Amino acid sequence: MAYPHAHPREARVLSKHFGEKDAIPIDGWIERGGYKALDKALAASPDDITQIVKDSGLRGRGGAGFPTGLKWSFMPKDGGKPNYLACNADESEPGTFKDREIMRWTPHQLIEGCIISSYAIRAKHAYIYIRGEFVDVVRILNQAVVEAYERGYLGKNIKGSGYDLDLTVHLGAGAYIAGEETGLLNSLEGRRAEPRIKPPFPAQRGAFGMPTTVNNVETLAAVPHIVLNGADWYRQWGTSKSPGTKLFSCCGHLQRPGNYEVPLDFNLRDLVFDLCGGPPKGRQLLALIPGGSSVPIMTADEIDCDVSYEGIEAAGSMLGSGGLIAMDDSTCMVRAVRRMVEFYAHESCGQCTNCREGTSWLAKILRRIERGQGREEDLPLLLDIGANMAGKTICPLSDSAAVPVVSAIQKFGREFEAHIQDGRCTAVN
Repeated sequence: MAYPHAHPREARVLSKHFGEKDAIPIDGWIERGGYKALDKALAASPDDITQIVKDSGLRGRGGAGFPTGLKWSFMPKDGGKPNYLACNADESEPGTFKDREIMRWTPHQLIEGCIISSYAIRAKHAYIYIRGEFVDVVRILNQAVVEAYERGYLGKNIKGSGYDLDLTVHLGAGAYIAGEETGLLNSLEGRRAEPRIKPPFPAQRGAFGMPTTVNNVETLAAVPHIVLNGADWYRQWGTSKSPGTKLFSCCGHLQRPGNYEVPLDFNLRDLVFDLCGGPPKGRQLLALIPGGSSVPIMTADEIDCDVSYEGIEAAGSMLGSGGLIAMDDSTCMVRAVRRMVEFYAHESCGQCTNCREGTSWLAKILRRIERGQGREEDLPLLLDIGANMAGKTICPLSDSAAVPVVSAIQKFGREFEAHIQDGRCTAVN
């Protein structure tokens, strides 16, 4: 079957087999060329695989966009300690739902990526840290791991190569902060999912005190395609600084919401209006969040840019995780931002004062403004609180709450002023 809303302008690499139920079991995946990349990888050296990924320009798809091959190269090659790979499948950024679809439809694509990546960093044990609420996906992924062991793609002496790898699926307990790589590692060890101060970085001291690489699901799923087809093949898409394709989780006020995979030089306006169909009929696009709720909000006039990391940054926002949220003119911007901030206030681990107190105060002030009880000094106060939150905590959660507040006030200040001065909302009914 065709994946819902598949569009001819997509570049479907990772999502090519979405919607195909017979691609889920290992036989179906092998019929589609699965595990050929692993055979090729095992015939090369770990350093060769790292170099291919480095040459491809693949950047981390979890939000930070750090070069993947470079990240792998930080791992010790002969440190005398066991190396680990941790796959971050704790997809919890509001507006993002791509990783669960990779695991739902093509679990072996991810497993193959984990094996190759583990081989490249000389890891003998890999973990897939998955959000516990993904009950159906967990079941599918566990079955795929069993199949991989049965066929000799996991375990001892994989395919006669002499390389050993065990893979464990570890369920998280629903903490948003466990999506931050060091919070994930603490949770993996049985601790509270509180982010760690860096340095030391995970490559120096990660899971169980050992060198660890943490990569996102989408990042690891791209690895087999790069290894099989080469770095130049991957660079046919995107820009020189942002090569390849990217899955965008498009939701909100759109006629055709869903996951779309496009080259990273694709036009953002075309993604919204051509692939996603634009806002519902009779409505106008008011605002757009291109990378999950933690990135700056864009106005409808700012989306004529490409979707690359540098393209969206030049337009005033960030690519982030690719969680695109569209808001039409029926949106109360104060209410939308208040709900985002309340989410971050609830999910703060409380470790840093600026985050623990700042998120709560942002939410409290926004609730007052939304009720029509705001004060003239509330907008400068919100900006001042945001300035004392951004860049002043161990992890970026504090920034994630402050950034949408600041960008909303800067770009949609009239909506906030109407709530404060007139006690009314400017949203179109």
